Amino acid sequence: MPLAGHAQLVGASAIPEPLDGVWGLRLDPQLTEQPLRPGDKPVTAAIADSVTATTDTDVSLKGHAQLRRYASIVKGDALHYDVDTDKVDAYGQVRLVDNGNVFDGPDAHFYVEANEGYMSVPKYRFHLTGGWGSAQRVDLVDSERTVVHHGTYSTCQCESDPAWYLKASEFDIDSGGDEGIAHNGVLFFQGVPLLASPWLSFPLSGARRSGLLPPTFSISSTNGVDVALPYYFNLAPNYDLTLTPRIMSKRGEMLTADYRYLQPNDSGTISVAWLPHDAITNTDRYSIALKQNWNFGSGFGAYVNYNRVSDSTVVTDLASGVAFPTGSTTLYQQEAGLTYSNGPWSVLAREQRWQAFTSDSTYNREPQVNVKYARYNVGGFDFGAEADATRFTISSADATQGSRFVFNPYISYPIERPGWFITPKLAWHFAAYDLTTIGSDAPAGQPKTFNVNVPTFTLDSGMRFERSVRLFGQSYIQTLEPRLFYVYTPYRNQAYAPLFDTATADFGLAELFMPNSFVGNDRVSDANRVTAALTTRFIDATNGDERSRFVLAEQYDFRTPRVTLNTDDAIGTVARTSVIVGASYKLGAGFSAEQAVEYSQANHYLTNAEAGFGWSPASREVLNVAYRYTRANTTLDYQPVNQFIVSEQWPLMHNVVSVARVNYDMSAHRLIAGLLGLQYDADCWSLGVAFEKYTNATSSTTSPSTGTRVLMQLQLKGFSQVDNGLLNQFRANVPGYTPATTETEPTSRFSDYP
Repeated sequence: MPLAGHAQLVGASAIPEPLDGVWGLRLDPQLTEQPLRPGDKPVTAAIADSVTATTDTDVSLKGHAQLRRYASIVKGDALHYDVDTDKVDAYGQVRLVDNGNVFDGPDAHFYVEANEGYMSVPKYRFHLTGGWGSAQRVDLVDSERTVVHHGTYSTCQCESDPAWYLKASEFDIDSGGDEGIAHNGVLFFQGVPLLASPWLSFPLSGARRSGLLPPTFSISSTNGVDVALPYYFNLAPNYDLTLTPRIMSKRGEMLTADYRYLQPNDSGTISVAWLPHDAITNTDRYSIALKQNWNFGSGFGAYVNYNRVSDSTVVTDLASGVAFPTGSTTLYQQEAGLTYSNGPWSVLAREQRWQAFTSDSTYNREPQVNVKYARYNVGGFDFGAEADATRFTISSADATQGSRFVFNPYISYPIERPGWFITPKLAWHFAAYDLTTIGSDAPAGQPKTFNVNVPTFTLDSGMRFERSVRLFGQSYIQTLEPRLFYVYTPYRNQAYAPLFDTATADFGLAELFMPNSFVGNDRVSDANRVTAALTTRFIDATNGDERSRFVLAEQYDFRTPRVTLNTDDAIGTVARTSVIVGASYKLGAGFSAEQAVEYSQANHYLTNAEAGFGWSPASREVLNVAYRYTRANTTLDYQPVNQFIVSEQWPLMHNVVSVARVNYDMSAHRLIAGLLGLQYDADCWSLGVAFEKYTNATSSTTSPSTGTRVLMQLQLKGFSQVDNGLLNQFRANVPGYTPATTETEPTSRFSDYP
């Protein structure tokens, strides 16, 4: 017996199998299209219980009648086919199949070659989306276009009581244009009308199409009832536009526009949000974000990154209803630059400004020219240099401003052998200042022009040992990796150098092997310091997966450093004598954990501590627990971090998944941020609901503001299934979050071939 036909087979499984020799029949495992040769006509096949025919004139078929030609099929109790007009009239339990679309009704009248005709009171199914419905009449215009009169459309599997359906006076279905248009349409969900419009457009496949995106609905303590309905314009394959009208009951009407484009040598995005009149602040509010990149060729390029807002709280007040901020900024970058990169050379010339709303100490660069040169393995030596010339300005009238020229050359001689390495390196820091104004916080006797010269010598070395071990019945490769890093930098008085772009570096595993305790070019810490670290790893011998890692590192100052960030800072703020212990490991399927502790031996207190684990035993099952502690320092405005964080994604019942995150401050005894959400995913629709408590800190001098939001997002699969931000929010809050898949198997017009 012949095998059933399957669609979309590829490779060896799609090749016909010979049954009885070279010239015999072959068994084809799937239905395929064989293009006609020029001048050939497709064969028309007629099947019925009884046939009456007039040669080259007409054919009458009765009882289980069928007329087949190429991809078109007409079935019915009785058929009449006119050869001259190529028209078939079918009556009684008629089924019409045209390019995979199936229509069932009491009668049909169809021109076979032209793929043109009509059917009364049809039920239909379109193969591209699986969408189905019924109507008073359907007109087949050609092989790609269909017009449905007074009909319905849905993609739900339950045809007797669909969860959602669209009812319209007319549907224009264009499979070639991959678009359906409903005229005078009303969208029903669970029997309740959600949306009515004289014109609605929806895609027929997963390709990008212009049309409405899923609406978002939220209720917040700051904006009230918040509803947004985006419309997506698929202008071209390489550029698009999204317009989002939004209504906030407490503030008013708002419009957001997002434009993107991509060219072979340039790309960019423009986002503009406009609230003509905020009913709470009684002001016009806006935000602008523009990013452009150009590639001119031969290593030359350019970019623009421009951001501007109407006021300092516009981002936190008017953030999207599904993009909950847990923090904000009072600095908005406005920058344009030219770049060059070719071989060892790298050049950046830029103008950088900041829109600020507080007394922030971030300087503008007007302009900056940065040149880097690096060569490797030239007679065994690596060498290079960085030259930077910048004019620093700031909006504050009582602040130091001026120009700085920096030259940082270096040379090293890496020696690398199997199992060990050693790298001596000599670097020099030269900075020349020319100050135009001197602020009131400058040290007494501050000169306007002066130089700073600081040499640095480092010696980095390490070894790697490996051995095979067997633990708990499993074979591993264990490594032992000792590393020793020494840095010597003599003391140079840098108290007169203003802090244009410099801050204290974080202290962690990555910073252990940095020669400078500061980030920036205004301070170079004096040091006579050694760092010793020992790392051991256990690697699965079968697949190379790192199952665990343990690190013990200590940094010891032979001499107490004297260079501090500010002249009045205590010496203890730059003492680096500390111990760091860290571990990461995987236990069983889906379980991983990490811990790290830093203890300052110089100051006799715990500086940092982190501990956490993640468990994901199956798809869409995630549990994360973490604890973070950071002792108060200047970077944190002398406020400690002492937080406990729990996040999860877990199935509750069939098609229902919970999503949650709690961020609790154990020092202040308050909830910093919390998220609790539920997702229901059905065959043709999904619903997400979330409750959010958030904290916004607009500056270090003001108390953080808090707010709450409740939001909802509904997606109708096959009609509009583009995520509008809710899933992105879940991803940001729950590491390892996995959304329910909305992908479907590729369809063929032979999928419903009868």
